[in-house]
Amino acid sequence: MSSSRPRRLGRWRNSFQWLTTLSILLIPFGSWNGDGLLRIDIGRRSLHLCGQILRIQELYLMLFFTLAFGLGFLLMTLVFGRVWCGWACPQTTLSDTAEWIARRFGLKIKRNRLQGDGWRKILTHCCYLLLALLVAANLIWYFIAPETFFTLALNRELPTAAWGTLVVISSLVYIDLALVRRLMCREFCPYGRFQTALVDPGTLTLQLPASEQSRCIKCGSCVRACPMEIDIRRGDQIECINCGRCLDACRVVMDKRQQPGLIRYSFGRQGQGIRALLNPRTLLLGLVFCLLLVALTTAVILRAEATLKVAVSHTARSRLLADGSLATFFTAWISNRGATRTSYDLAARITTDGTKLPLRGQTRNIELAPGANRKVSFVVVSRVPTGRQTIEFLLLDDTGRLLSQAAAEISPP
Repeated sequence: MSSSRPRRLGRWRNSFQWLTTLSILLIPFGSWNGDGLLRIDIGRRSLHLCGQILRIQELYLMLFFTLAFGLGFLLMTLVFGRVWCGWACPQTTLSDTAEWIARRFGLKIKRNRLQGDGWRKILTHCCYLLLALLVAANLIWYFIAPETFFTLALNRELPTAAWGTLVVISSLVYIDLALVRRLMCREFCPYGRFQTALVDPGTLTLQLPASEQSRCIKCGSCVRACPMEIDIRRGDQIECINCGRCLDACRVVMDKRQQPGLIRYSFGRQGQGIRALLNPRTLLLGLVFCLLLVALTTAVILRAEATLKVAVSHTARSRLLADGSLATFFTAWISNRGATRTSYDLAARITTDGTKLPLRGQTRNIELAPGANRKVSFVVVSRVPTGRQTIEFLLLDDTGRLLSQAAAEISPP
């Protein structure tokens, strides 16, 4: 005996979609220790991620991140199939929103085309344009902080590249909302084709099992509910986005007959349940993903708070001073990898015996903002070496704690 109110997945799907969408919209407004949760700073060539600032020099971290993200996406596809397409993909959310707006204005949608009065279409397209501007602006906020974006825009100081990006992205999204929508998923998106190569005996699928087909009353409700306009009764189809609308429609119809729905989600097609995931390919990919995630987390946590690179200056020659000592000109590059503004001091010593060497120039109270780089020129005063001599340079914070080291060689003039 079925319940008078069949269990439907539509609310869960919609809630998940909008939670994902709101996260994408709000992440640029979030902060961690005064810095953005996620932002790409093109000017400083750095990635700001949850209080961490990863500069272009730390490409090995980006490699770990890219590999972990790619493998995570593959693992999700291997386990959940095209549930991403129906439950979380921004393209699906945009298509759903576009169709909801059209219906709110009294338009009908047939074969991906709007049908109805002209003035209703005009209002619908105006809403599409506003939505396209929001999507484009949201993308730019991942490169320019929202408060900075609005300030620059109101003062007409927003860079030309940002204006150009806003126009181009808005135009593309508007075309998508107005003309493309489901065609993107049905005809152009490569993910559906890619996913077919990853399907596994344990992959989550939306299906009408052969054992249930005898109960089908051929009402066609599943076909009418499908946004991709396919018939799930014909078996696996590449256009299916696993959204579950057909499942809900079938449950409603069959509940009136006091029977459970025919269509269901299942891991694999043999009804093994979650045990179907215990296969070598899924377990191996899951293990590799976890190892990469651990490696990435460890590398980020243990990375140096600051870096120091030192080289003998090529623009100024070493010279002998009146007291017989040698003045050697150096250039240092200091990078603040931390999340707070920090003051640094430089020190130098001879590597072999640890003798401290005096420095001349701005080598104390060197302040750097989070993620900033600074070039410093200074002079090391030492005895004239009899041969090549290695000098060790120390980068200290304002408490005297050693943060980084570098070495360089000097030779007789």
